[in-house]
Amino acid sequence: MTNTGSESSQFDIVKHYNDLVETDSSISSPVAAVGSLVKMIEKQNATTMLEFMMIVRTACDKLKKATNNSISLSAGCDVFLQQMSRLSNAQSVDECRRALIRAGSDFVQGAGKCRDNVAEFGSPFVRDDQTILVHSYSRVIMGLLRRAVKQNKRFRVYITESRPDQSGLQAAEELNRLGVPCEVILDAAVGYIIEKVDLILVGAEGVVESGGLINKIGTYQLAIIAKAAKKPFYALAESFKFVRLYPLSQYDLPTFRSDLLSFKDKADAKIDWQAELSRSNPMLDYTPPDLITLMFTDLGVMTPSGVSDELIKFYLD
Repeated sequence: MTNTGSESSQFDIVKHYNDLVETDSSISSPVAAVGSLVKMIEKQNATTMLEFMMIVRTACDKLKKATNNSISLSAGCDVFLQQMSRLSNAQSVDECRRALIRAGSDFVQGAGKCRDNVAEFGSPFVRDDQTILVHSYSRVIMGLLRRAVKQNKRFRVYITESRPDQSGLQAAEELNRLGVPCEVILDAAVGYIIEKVDLILVGAEGVVESGGLINKIGTYQLAIIAKAAKKPFYALAESFKFVRLYPLSQYDLPTFRSDLLSFKDKADAKIDWQAELSRSNPMLDYTPPDLITLMFTDLGVMTPSGVSDELIKFYLD
C-alpha cells in the first residue's frame, strides 16, 4: 500500500486558500483555488498516477465543500483537474507533477492579464458622457472603468447598494478615489433610474454552458428591467469562470437556500430581521442568456452562445 504523503496530509489546503483570499483583495476565487492546489502538490509525494490524481481530486472536494459560494471556486478546480487529466495521459507521476505545477503557476500569474484583456475588449463600449449602471462590486468591472479613466473618458456611474452585504459601497469608494462622479442607489430603485442609464455592466461568479450568468443576487431582476427598458446589458467575465453547469431555473443553483422561517416561527419568536437577511436569502441568482446583450471576456467580445463553444473546445480538445 502506497503512502499518500505525510507532508500533503498535513497541509491544510482550506486554510491556505482562506489566507490567500484574506491577504490579497485582488485575487479571485478560481485563482486562489489553483494557487492552493499548486502549493499542495508541491508538498505531496505520491508514487503512482492513480494515487496522485486521487490526492488532487480529494483536495478539490475539500475546497468546494469549505465555501458557501462554490461556483467560481469550482470553475478554478475544474480547470486544474482538466489540465491534470491531459498531462496524466502520457507522463510519469513526477513529470505530471512538475508540468502541473508549471501550468498552475502560469495560470495564477496570468490571471491579472486576463482581467486586463477583458478591460481592453470592453473599453470601446464606454464612451464620453455616458451614464453607466453597475451592480455590486466586481474586480473586472473596476478594471474596465479604471482603463476608461486612463483614456480620459468622462462618464457617470450609478451603483446598486447590493444587499445584504452592501458591496456596492466598496465600488463607490474606489470610483470616488478615481474622480468618477458616482451615486449609490437602493437595489429597489433600479426601475426608477433606468431611463437615465445608457448601459448596464455586471460581473460574474460563473458563466454556465447555456451562456447564462450566475452572479450576485439582484442581477436577474436588473437584467429583466434592462430588457424592458431596451438598455444594453453587458456581462464581464474571465474565461476561467466558464463552468460546466446547466441550470434551468433559480432553484437549480448549488447555493440556493430554502431555510426561510415559517409563519409559526415568526409568530412565536422575536426576530432579528437584519440578521435574517443574510441567513434566509440566497447570495446568487441565475440570469438566462436571452437577457444578456454581450459578454466581454479575455477571449474577446462574444454572444452568450459563444460560451458553449469555448467550453467544448477546452474540455473536448
